[in-house]
Amino acid sequence: MVPPALLPDVLDHGGGRSVSVVEQLTLAEFLTSGAYDRHVRSARLCYRRRRDALVAALAARAPDVRVTGIAAGLHAVLRLPPGTEQPVVQAATWQGLTVHGLSRYRHPAAEVTSPDALVVGYATPPDHAWSATLEALCRALP
Repeated sequence: MVPPALLPDVLDHGGGRSVSVVEQLTLAEFLTSGAYDRHVRSARLCYRRRRDALVAALAARAPDVRVTGIAAGLHAVLRLPPGTEQPVVQAATWQGLTVHGLSRYRHPAAEVTSPDALVVGYATPPDHAWSATLEALCRALP
């Protein structure tokens, strides 16, 4: 239940939709039982293993490509040799992958161009498809 003092703000932001009691109780049980914490720990471990596999595959198969950024999250930025971003994005598409060049995320008015790089998400493929996805990515890289 929303405190009366907050109700106008909640309604202004579309919060007037209700959630069923069953869904609320299910979420409460998920949180209080510790299942949510276990899920988060398991997901972190899974994604860390995937990132580690990505780094190892690139070191072995595409040594000119570097993984940048911190070892956390659900995406990695792969620095590419200059002039290769668009051909690699196209080659990845031919391999059945959806990856984006880093230039896609640059503001059009930015004066500085970003280095050639890929933004690769590693959360989407199911576990059984991860190794094949890595193989396909490596085939697309210079």
